[in-house]
Amino acid sequence: MNYKLSCSIFLLASAAVAQTIMPGTLASAVVPDSAGEAPSSSYNAASTSSSDARQPITARERVDWAVRGTIGPESLAAGLFSAGWGTLVDSPKTYGSHWEGFGDRYGMRLSGLAASNTAEAGLGAIWGEDPRYNRDESASFSHRIGHAAKMTFLAQDRDGNTMPAYARLIAIPGTNFLSNTWRAPGDDTADRAAIRTGLGFLSRFGGNTFDEFWPDVHRRLFHRNRSSDQALLGK
Repeated sequence: MNYKLSCSIFLLASAAVAQTIMPGTLASAVVPDSAGEAPSSSYNAASTSSSDARQPITARERVDWAVRGTIGPESLAAGLFSAGWGTLVDSPKTYGSHWEGFGDRYGMRLSGLAASNTAEAGLGAIWGEDPRYNRDESASFSHRIGHAAKMTFLAQDRDGNTMPAYARLIAIPGTNFLSNTWRAPGDDTADRAAIRTGLGFLSRFGGNTFDEFWPDVHRRLFHRNRSSDQALLGK
């Protein structure tokens, strides 16, 4: 588990409740102003998060993506949660349930994440794979969940076409098994590497879900707070 995945689960539950109480809430937040134009209900993995097609990722943007994904605020916060939970339940036991063990877990996660993100960004540059997540905000709630799940294993090429995320499919398991060479005994087994690989893809799905729904939730909360402030000022 990690911080981002937990936030995603919370947002997912909140969004589901919103859809139940007010059907169409999430989709209606992005419906065009044109009268009579209904939101798309068909899943399109290549759809973009804005009306303009996203430009191909540049070399600088690849570096920024890898750096933010490794030492950005969300990643560092996730590391605190992940290392804290591992220390609390003493897993893996080889690091112990003390502050030194917390530091070891945090460092191991950070080093593995740095290797994975660097490998994904670097390999993807060879065949033009874009590691960034593309929202599908115009679709229905269920299709947006499907989009987040599918884009865990898919990506876009230079032309915006959907393709298997080969770099990611190589980087996550490859670096998790490679990290066995510098991990402590007991945490350097094939079984542990396989578990980390599964959690890596689960975390990517959690991150996709967070990125998919958080802008909608944030926009509605901000709009609601602004409306309340205006009402108070009007009084």
